[in-house]
Amino acid sequence: MELLDWSLLNATLRMVAPILLAALGGMLCARVGIFNVGLEGLILIGAFSGIAGNYYTHNVFFAIVIAAGASLLFALLFGMMVVMFKANEIVVGVSINFLALGLTTFLLRTIFHTKGAYYDKNMHGIGTWDIPLIKDIPIIGDIVSGQSPLVYFAFLAAIAFYIFFYRTIFGFRLLAVGYNKVAASTLGLKAIRYQLFAIAACGILCGIAGAQLSLGQVTMFSEGMTSGRGFIALVAMMLGQSHPLGILASSILFGLMDAMSTRLQGFSIPTEFTMMVPYVLTLAAMFFLRDKGVETNQTSQQSAR
Repeated sequence: MELLDWSLLNATLRMVAPILLAALGGMLCARVGIFNVGLEGLILIGAFSGIAGNYYTHNVFFAIVIAAGASLLFALLFGMMVVMFKANEIVVGVSINFLALGLTTFLLRTIFHTKGAYYDKNMHGIGTWDIPLIKDIPIIGDIVSGQSPLVYFAFLAAIAFYIFFYRTIFGFRLLAVGYNKVAASTLGLKAIRYQLFAIAACGILCGIAGAQLSLGQVTMFSEGMTSGRGFIALVAMMLGQSHPLGILASSILFGLMDAMSTRLQGFSIPTEFTMMVPYVLTLAAMFFLRDKGVETNQTSQQSAR
């Protein structure tokens, strides 16, 4: 096995999907003036709900729907606390992360009667799609074709959000709420409704990201299996300047680092070291972007006064 080959890019696309979906969800919240640090918990809820849904329904499609629905409920809890009751968004987001970690651990032991991880060899995960024509193209077919449908959904979602924000009236109104909530309200826009819509959509995207993690990449659930991907998604969102195409590019970078860390394990490099690779990049990005995002929030708070 070589360190750099075409299969690494194939693995990169697979690794990108959960980060990209969650980052797009975070972008929606950021665009309406809310910094959602609860992405990690929302993905974890989606990952567990996907496995539980598959266990009870024996249907992958329903499992994905259940994962999206469960994360949606948690996102609405976040939205109710932040938007309706004006709670501190950072505190609520951190609480969501801890709540998700404790709840999934409890339910893992209650439903599956196991600790650490649940795996069923008879459980079928999300299959892969071979794209007609493209699969027969040398190199490109090996990289692009044969991915989970949720991988293609993630990339299409980034393009769809670009069209949504910059080509639709609803998208312009959503951006207006984020730029200046008070001014948008004076124009008759129901700012709270737009914020709740963005948070709900964020929950659905994070739920799908969790389903890709537990049913697309593997077919199992383990405690804390998100391993910080929600926080990496936050950094990808900031690195991409909350722009759909910028987030797509930054997510690919983090996906490549994630795939590289897995590949390095095959070269007798200690696992503890290889697993640091994506987080070293995250720390570096946080250093260079330490003032981003906060400025938007402060502007929103000032406008709200």
